Amino acid sequence: MNIAAQSRELLHASPQALREAWHSLTAQQSLRIRDAAQQLGVSEAQLLATGVGEHVVRLSGNLPELMMRMGELGRVMALTRNEAAVHEKDGLYTNISHGDHVGLVLGDAIDLRLFYDKWAFAYAVTEKVGATTRRSFQFFDACGDAIHKIFLRDEGDPFAFEALCDAWAARLQIPGETVLPRPAGVTPDRPDSEIDVEALRADWRAMTDTHQFFGLLKKHKVGRTQAFRLAGEEFAKPLLTATPARVMQAAAASGLDIMIFVGNPGCIQIHTGPVKDIQRMGPWINVLDPDFNLHLREDLVGQVWLVKKPTADGVVTSIELFDRNGDFIAYFFGKRKPGIPETNEWRTLAESMEAR
Repeated sequence: MNIAAQSRELLHASPQALREAWHSLTAQQSLRIRDAAQQLGVSEAQLLATGVGEHVVRLSGNLPELMMRMGELGRVMALTRNEAAVHEKDGLYTNISHGDHVGLVLGDAIDLRLFYDKWAFAYAVTEKVGATTRRSFQFFDACGDAIHKIFLRDEGDPFAFEALCDAWAARLQIPGETVLPRPAGVTPDRPDSEIDVEALRADWRAMTDTHQFFGLLKKHKVGRTQAFRLAGEEFAKPLLTATPARVMQAAAASGLDIMIFVGNPGCIQIHTGPVKDIQRMGPWINVLDPDFNLHLREDLVGQVWLVKKPTADGVVTSIELFDRNGDFIAYFFGKRKPGIPETNEWRTLAESMEAR
């Protein structure tokens, strides 16, 4: 049976059959669950849910309220990723809040924006890794793609983990999960000819806060990278796809504090501070610092833009990464907070990057 036919069969297979296929695959090669799921043609949540009733507990109930309790775990590692980047940050969940659909974690180390309307499945996982026990909470969207994961560190509280697991455990603990198919294809931008470019530029020039940019895109019904392209070099210019590595290497050499945003439709995770240990491993460029790891697949970076947004505190400069479809991978900023202008050091570094 070829791979495509096997994948179609596994989509409708019993949890036991899927689990056996997974174990057979990982017996042949060492694979993370996400990579195994891709090879088997199923989602990561479907693969993980084959362990429900054993080392996996399906969770239900109010997930924002569960997230409000994550500070009880003590020290954890927060992980958020997309296809091209993985962002891992150690620390505590503190200063947590949520509204109807959006949550915030504004700790000194763990800094998150949580978009709960995208959250569909949640699990507590307790697994043996060698001689150690690894505990995690894992959250997925309706298609079974990972949104956010929280791993207990050695200094964390396993009793708090078990208490939260028990409180949010679903009544039925049956293996398997039913997910929605991923949308086919890419939604195209409107034709350039339908965009009022001068009005777009005027509204861009009138911005007073970076968050207004989302409203600007919506008002003009324009895609993000399409807006960059149409606005011109006053506001945005394309850079080489090798730029992210150069930015991180330059920041590490100078000791400059930067901000790195990585996310997906359900979560954005932010690092603020220095980056120090930059290493290349195959197609990956990595930050391997004690409390912060970033893994970026350079070969999946299709577009990089230098972007300038006016604010009440002066121009804010970012370097923004997208894949070949225009989907968000990561943003780089200089360290700043509202009311504080960005540093000349960051602006000089960003503007020194070579244009495409």
